[in-house]
Amino acid sequence: MDQNLTYIALVDDHILLRNGLAALINSFNGYQVSFEADHGKDFINMIANYGSPDIVLLDINMPGLNGFEVLKQVKAIYPKIKVIMLSTYNEEHLIEKAKAGGANGYLFKNAEKSELLQVMRLVAQGQSCFPYKQPVKNNGFDEDDEFLKQFQLTKRELELLQFIKQNYTNQQMADHLHLSIYTVETHRKNIMQKLNLKNPVELTKFMLQYNL
Repeated sequence: MDQNLTYIALVDDHILLRNGLAALINSFNGYQVSFEADHGKDFINMIANYGSPDIVLLDINMPGLNGFEVLKQVKAIYPKIKVIMLSTYNEEHLIEKAKAGGANGYLFKNAEKSELLQVMRLVAQGQSCFPYKQPVKNNGFDEDDEFLKQFQLTKRELELLQFIKQNYTNQQMADHLHLSIYTVETHRKNIMQKLNLKNPVELTKFMLQYNL
């Protein structure tokens, strides 16, 4: 095996999604899909033939053994394999269950290709990469802050707006706040969606309008 490559295994029962994901990953410099599996049991058996991948992208919702059951087996038998859970569900209890089970990351299936690459890179480097969810009450904003309440922003998102105003890069914000760059990018995407803005120019106008 080429030591310069990061080898990826894909475990998902949807063949079209899996094949598309494989083609995308193989187009990234330094990454190669070593094998694919329809089901968790097949994946465990195929490791003996193909060798341990560096990372497995593991679907949560599969027939037979679900992703969490496969995660448990992988971590017990092959603890060095890093696992990124794939899911269509943005639900906190599933993300927490993945963390508790020893997963190294959690990625939504509607993620952009840049997010996929970033998560794989971070996990390959030994970092954990999970969607950030601010522990707040009242639907994610502070009811005592009228500005946050009006736009349903969290205090963390407002904090990022202050850094954006100072022209911090995503990496600088991640370093300053001790977050992964993937988390920062997720925050920025959420901010743009909540404010119904399409590009950085509109964001700058918004910050000037509200004197942020």
